[in-house]
Amino acid sequence: MIKIPDAILSASGVALLFLLPLAASANTLSVPGDAVVAFQVIDDLDLAEEGGRRDDILLRPVSGHEGATHELPDYCVVVGDARQDGDRLRITAKALTCVETEGGDSDIYNGEMSAAAYEADGSYGLAVCETGGCQLPSDRVFHLKLASPLAIEEQDNPSAQINEQRRQADGAGVANPIPAERTAPDND
Repeated sequence: MIKIPDAILSASGVALLFLLPLAASANTLSVPGDAVVAFQVIDDLDLAEEGGRRDDILLRPVSGHEGATHELPDYCVVVGDARQDGDRLRITAKALTCVETEGGDSDIYNGEMSAAAYEADGSYGLAVCETGGCQLPSDRVFHLKLASPLAIEEQDNPSAQINEQRRQADGAGVANPIPAERTAPDND
């Protein structure tokens, strides 16, 4: 039986304690439940029939808009549904994917959300419908009000791992080995 000195056990225990909080404190994209974020549809939305519905529409956040209380990263896509309800277009958001970049690093967030569209004056739904349908142009800004807090953990980023391998010094990276010294094929 091999005996391990108590000092080594204590040091390894302390090291383990320092590592645990780091693994548990991954980056989180957080927005409170009462947040209001400015958005636009990515493509013009045209519901040509009365009472029409369109699922899986794409929305993008707009920065610096009056009335918004919070902002999402610039590179976000939100998936939602739209349906006509009388003279209003009701939009509900159900999922989002965001990429937040800083220098050469990027963080990816992907998850569910619950939010609904409001006019800038705070009225529920968008006043873009007339008899026969609704038209929402892609340059019109509206607000999404979150129904519950948003807290999405950062996802693994396979591209960052590949790029890290490429950056390893002296060509030791798996994806970026140093080429062997050979004569050029034209020099034979």
